[in-house]
Amino acid sequence: MRIELPHAGRPQEDVLEDLRRFKSDDADWESGRVPLYVFGASDGLTRFGKDAFMAYFSENALGARRAFPSVQRMEREVVEMALGLFHAPREAAGFMTTGGTESILMAVQTCRNWSRKTRARNARAPNIVACESTHPAFDKAADLMDLEVRRAPVGPDLRADVAAMEALVDPATIMLVGSAPCFPYGVVDPVAELGELAQRRGLWLHVDACVGGYLAPFAAMLGRPIPAFDFAVPGVSSLSADLHKFGFCPKPASTVFYRDAERAACHPFEFAGWPNGRYATTTLVGTRPAGGVAAAWAVMQHLGRDGYLEIARRLLTFVDDYKRSIGSIDGLSLVGDPPLSIVAFGSDAFDVFRVAEHMQRRGWLPALLQKPKAIHRMMSMLHAEVHAEYLQDLREAIDEVRREQPAGSSLRASY
Repeated sequence: MRIELPHAGRPQEDVLEDLRRFKSDDADWESGRVPLYVFGASDGLTRFGKDAFMAYFSENALGARRAFPSVQRMEREVVEMALGLFHAPREAAGFMTTGGTESILMAVQTCRNWSRKTRARNARAPNIVACESTHPAFDKAADLMDLEVRRAPVGPDLRADVAAMEALVDPATIMLVGSAPCFPYGVVDPVAELGELAQRRGLWLHVDACVGGYLAPFAAMLGRPIPAFDFAVPGVSSLSADLHKFGFCPKPASTVFYRDAERAACHPFEFAGWPNGRYATTTLVGTRPAGGVAAAWAVMQHLGRDGYLEIARRLLTFVDDYKRSIGSIDGLSLVGDPPLSIVAFGSDAFDVFRVAEHMQRRGWLPALLQKPKAIHRMMSMLHAEVHAEYLQDLREAIDEVRREQPAGSSLRASY
């Protein structure tokens, strides 16, 4: 039966009590039991970001240019602070968006627009060459724009196979994609090799650093072996990175960057052929919360380089311990060699999806890979405090699977 709008309004406290009750059925992310979707560095930083967001709760970033110059200023400064992290040349430019998917959609649209201006038209639909571990947002963009995505298999190290990708390039190819890291395996693709290919074939290379963009630079500063992935690689044309992941900013906040002004000029949308005159946006959405801009600016100002370095040090030390612990459990093995905070593990000795079912019964939301079958976690400091509890439950779940009659799991991998 359809729920109808109530005839009479209800007291505010009653409605808020309903919200609290609704949340009681949700996964317990605050206790580190959700392996994706939510990110945290500390309770204090989360509260600070929320306060900054609420300071601009009613403002609309669509009106930043005309009505809210403070929002325009903060957006510009967020982009400028980020460009320095990604070794961007002086002529580089960027924009804020509401998330990684939107950043990727905008980068694909910008590449398409730039290609229309600079390349000879081909009778075939333009195509994007990626690998099988590339995020589905590129397929979503292609679906919206009548483009084609060609996916090559990954290599034995689970990184993009550059030779296999080049074999898919033809005269209608406009974009290559590399990930830093890819979401399934947490490994960084060989962006330097992809950059050489892009330059040799005259192609646009986009680096999807939505997951790792605001962690990898600080990991590298700490001496971690992070492969070159940003504008330090000559062939990189654009890069996307999410502030609301490992920038630890409130949602929605992401960024997309271009190597030069010529490419960036193909990003905005403008239209004047209606009664209200010029309509201009730099995002797919029109109205968007200014709180996301204000909170991103505030968190970056509050943490600074030193704050992000300290978070990266603590997080990666925890992840190192987690990987050692997983490797010490009989029957488990890590998938690939992830250098950042995404870690997946599988087994040749038992059905790891059955283990995930037992973990789910213990209150842990499972994230899964289907190729290979594995349990997948994208970890922040939310997960560090429950590390011992997770491992204890994991060992018990494995023992249960070993004891039970062979049985297939009903779970299916889902993002």
